[in-house]
Amino acid sequence: MRAMWSGAVSFGLVSVPIKLYSATTNHDIRFHQVHGADGGRIRYKRTCTVCGEVVEYADIVKGYETEDGELITLDEADLDSLPVASGHEIDVVEFVPADQIDPLLFDKSYYLEPETKAAKPYALLREALAETDRMAIVRFALRQRESLALLRVRDKTIVLQTMLWPDEVREPDFDILEQDIELRPQERQMAASLIESMGADFDPTEFHDEYRDAVVELIESKKEHGDTKPAPVEQKREDEGDSMTDLLSALQASVEAARGSSGKKAATRAGAQPQETEEPEEKPARARKAPARASTRRKKADEDKDEAEKKPATRKRRTA
Repeated sequence: MRAMWSGAVSFGLVSVPIKLYSATTNHDIRFHQVHGADGGRIRYKRTCTVCGEVVEYADIVKGYETEDGELITLDEADLDSLPVASGHEIDVVEFVPADQIDPLLFDKSYYLEPETKAAKPYALLREALAETDRMAIVRFALRQRESLALLRVRDKTIVLQTMLWPDEVREPDFDILEQDIELRPQERQMAASLIESMGADFDPTEFHDEYRDAVVELIESKKEHGDTKPAPVEQKREDEGDSMTDLLSALQASVEAARGSSGKKAATRAGAQPQETEEPEEKPARARKAPARASTRRKKADEDKDEAEKKPATRKRRTA
């Protein structure tokens, strides 16, 4: 695993340097949307719903629509003016009983790894949390935002569990639950007996994502039976060139042109004749037309000469 954050857990006068690792991962198989005919990837353009034009990222700002239909936009300057949480300390606010934390508040889990010299204070904090059956409520900055979290123990590891803010948890509003429902003692006893008969110790390794397993099996079957084809290489259109590549090409051409011009000037100053270069197989249009015009001029000159020679001979026969 690769650490995504480093800092220190601080409680009282104790500071425990740690590294933060993501404790969970998503095992979903990701698919691409492709054209069924040729396998090409499907792309989506960012279009404006008002003018219909394609919008570049540089022209996109954040917008907030109020309840009365007003639109408020925030640009980069507005966002830069907001307070940004920073720092690399996980500050313990208080230690609370574990049974007072509603799991509904849990968000994401991260493992805390101690630095080499912090193994003892790390172990001390871990054992103290386990023996007192308490969790530490902490505040820390992650991705430039202050987050509320708690520290809890999982085997020999301290887990940082980020939490939702209280106003992010919605209150259930179901009228049917407010009705008075009469439950007979026999029904309660029967339900309790059913629960006891299905009781077991939880072992997460006994459960599998059957849908994902079926998808993997289907993919492997298609691969085994040769039901595959090479992924197509996307070709850029002429009007979708890479601006950076175009810029580098233009700069390279300018440098070569400047070198060629300076070389000719230097040769002229030294009184030397410029060296001849091999002509390309296909000359530009103007270079091909030049010999044609010269040939036409020579042909016309020959015709004029012949005409001039014929005229004196004709006059001489008339005088005779």
